[in-house]
Amino acid sequence: MIDLHTHSFFSDGVLVPSELVRRAENKGLQAIGITDHGDLSNIDFIIPRMVSVSEQLNQVLSIRVIPGIELTHVPPAHIGLAAKKARDLGARIVIVHGETLVEPVAPGTNHAALLSDIDILAHPGLIDESDVILAREKGIFLEITARKGHSLSNGYVANLARKHGAGLVINTDSHAPGDLIDSEFAVKVVRGAGLSEEDFLAMQNNARKFVS
Repeated sequence: MIDLHTHSFFSDGVLVPSELVRRAENKGLQAIGITDHGDLSNIDFIIPRMVSVSEQLNQVLSIRVIPGIELTHVPPAHIGLAAKKARDLGARIVIVHGETLVEPVAPGTNHAALLSDIDILAHPGLIDESDVILAREKGIFLEITARKGHSLSNGYVANLARKHGAGLVINTDSHAPGDLIDSEFAVKVVRGAGLSEEDFLAMQNNARKFVS
C-alpha cells in the first residue's frame, strides 16, 4: 500500500513525522507522503522540514517517505503561485484540497488547481465533468479517499474518472493513528466506490510514480 496524503502535527495531524511513518510502516505500507496543510503563509516553514526529515528517515527505513504539501483553502487565484513555490521549496508531491462536500472550499478551486503544476486533486467532491477531462489531459490524479466525510463523493468521482480515463489514486488523508489503513481495507474502499481490485492495483501503479 502506498498512501500519498497524510498529515503530521506540522498542520492538524497529531503525530510527529517519525511516529506517523513508523505507524505506517507497521501497517505494511511501502511508501507514505507527508502532505501537511499549507498556504502562502507557511509553506516555506513546512516543506524544508519535511524534505529534511524524509531524507533522514529514508537513510534508515525500508518504507519510503515522500515530502509534500496539501495546499488548503488557498484562493483559486493564488493556487498557481503557491504550487510553484512549493515545487521550488522541494515538495515532491503537490496536492490541492479539492471542493469536498463537507467544507466551504471556494468555488473554482478544482479548476484552478488543474490549471496549475500539481500532482493530485484531493477529494474533489462533485467535480465538473469538464475538469475530469482536464485532469486526464494534464496527467493530474484524482483522489479516492478513505477519509470520513470527504469519501461521500468517491462513487461520483470514480464513475467520471472511468468514463473519461482520468487517473486515480487511493489515499487516507490521515490525521491520527486510527486513520491509517492497510491494503486490504484500501481495496474495500475502492470497491465501495464502484471500482474493482484491478482498479486498486492501477491506482497503486499510479502512486509508484512518486516513489524513488
